[in-house]
Amino acid sequence: MTRLLTLSDPHHLPALKPQYAHLRPAEGLGAMEPPPRILLLYGSLRERSYSRLVVEEAARLLIYFGCEVRIFNPADLPMPDQVAGDDHPAVHQLRELSLWSEGQVWCSPERHGQITGIMKTQIDHLPLAMKGMRPTQGRTLAVMQVCAGSQSFNSVNTLRILGRWMRMFTIPNQSSVAKAYEEFDEAGRMKPSAYYDRIVDVCEELVRFTVLLRPHTDQLVDRYSERVELGRSVSPL
Repeated sequence: MTRLLTLSDPHHLPALKPQYAHLRPAEGLGAMEPPPRILLLYGSLRERSYSRLVVEEAARLLIYFGCEVRIFNPADLPMPDQVAGDDHPAVHQLRELSLWSEGQVWCSPERHGQITGIMKTQIDHLPLAMKGMRPTQGRTLAVMQVCAGSQSFNSVNTLRILGRWMRMFTIPNQSSVAKAYEEFDEAGRMKPSAYYDRIVDVCEELVRFTVLLRPHTDQLVDRYSERVELGRSVSPL
């Protein structure tokens, strides 16, 4: 099965007012070539999943801003420790995508005041270290949530905690869409609204921080404790 979602109408942005949008929001902050690589994760498997629809809108915007995007479909992802050694093709692909990425977007519904199990399962399958590589460390991160009722920030707050734990640079801006069922048309496209405008803000900011930080990522995550552990001297005695 395919675990990468294919966007319908990837270049169609009916809710965007292009006269107010920077086509290259990171211009002057760093090189846009190669295009920033962004992985997007969502936290619901329903046929009409609003967290997936928000991620799809974000992906279209990121393409518009010059990024390369990939959306992971977690439909057959096992629970952590369910498969011996995490030896499952969905786990392997998720980790490969995280290693591929320079930035990520996480969007979860809020269920019983928290992120969903499927959202946490994806994050739990991303180890801090794996065969000498770090699938999340140094990546930028944008967090979003969808709400069934009034606006809440419990899920984005939790995602921020998880992003910090995974040693990611979580951008200041965030999105929380209240009464998400009212914000999309029958085709699954988001209607013009302040909620959509905030998603544009978040995507612009994610591109800026990703481009700004990526030349310096190795230096920013270089740690004394790890150099000691690995016996990697940086200066003669």
